[in-house]
Amino acid sequence: MEYQAKYITEDIKLSCYEDRFFKSDIMFEHHMLIWFISGETKIIRAEGTYLFKAGDIFLIPRNQLATIINYPKDGLPHKTVVMHLTTEWLRRFYAGLNVKPATANVQQIRHYTNHPLLESCLVSLIPYFEMKDLPGGIANLKITEAVTILRTIDADIDNLLANFEEPGKIDLVDYMERNFMFNLPLEKFGYLTGRSLTTFKRDFKKTFATTPQRWLTKKRLDLAHYEFVHKKKKPVDVCYEVGFENLSHFSFAFKKEFGYAPTELLASVI
Repeated sequence: MEYQAKYITEDIKLSCYEDRFFKSDIMFEHHMLIWFISGETKIIRAEGTYLFKAGDIFLIPRNQLATIINYPKDGLPHKTVVMHLTTEWLRRFYAGLNVKPATANVQQIRHYTNHPLLESCLVSLIPYFEMKDLPGGIANLKITEAVTILRTIDADIDNLLANFEEPGKIDLVDYMERNFMFNLPLEKFGYLTGRSLTTFKRDFKKTFATTPQRWLTKKRLDLAHYEFVHKKKKPVDVCYEVGFENLSHFSFAFKKEFGYAPTELLASVI
C-alpha cells in the first residue's frame, strides 16, 4: 500500500492512498473536518453505514468508534484534506465566547456537501501543502475560518464543538452490543465506557460471564453468519465490516465456530 501525506501542521493534512483499499478501526480523539478530492470511503458506525465520495464535506465527532475503508475510484487515488479540531484549540477559541453547550448525546456524522463557503475554505488549503516556508499562523487562521463558517451554517454546532466533557461511566451491555464490531484495544473500550482497563475487564466478566475477547469474537462471527444468510454479502466485505483484520483469519475462525467455511454457507443459501 502506497500512502502519502503532506502537512501544513499536524492538524491539517492532505492524505492520499494509491492502493486498492485501506481499512482501519478508529476511535477519533479529535473532531475531524474532511473534504473529499477523489476516491471513496465507507464509514461503518453503530448507527449505520455512510458512503462518501469526491466533493463531499463532513465532520466526524470525537470519541466515536468507526470502521474506515478507503478506496481509490475511477482510476484516481483516495485523496482528502483533513482538518483536526482539537479540544485544546477549541477551548482557546470558545474561551472568549459566551457559549453554554447542551449535554451532547451520541453524535452522528454531519454533512456539509456543496456549501460554497466551507468548500472555498478547504480548497484554499491546497497551495499551502506545496510550500516549504509557510506564512506564520496560517494554520490557526484557516482553522478559525473553518470553525467560524461551521458556526454560521450549523446552528447546533456549538453543542458539539464547545462540549469538552470526557466519557462518563455508562451501561456496559448497551454500549458493547452497539459497538462490538470495532476492533480496538480493550483500553479504548474501557475509556469510552468510563472505566480503567482493570475495571472494564472486571465489570465485563461480571456482566457477560466470559472474557471480552471471547465475547467479541463470538458476537462478530454471529453477525457475519447473519450477513451471509440474510444479505448474501461477500466474505471480503463481511470480514472487515464485522471487525476482523484479514480474510484468512476470519475464514479460519468462522469455520472453527460453525463447522463450515463462509463460501460453503453462501453456496447453500444462494
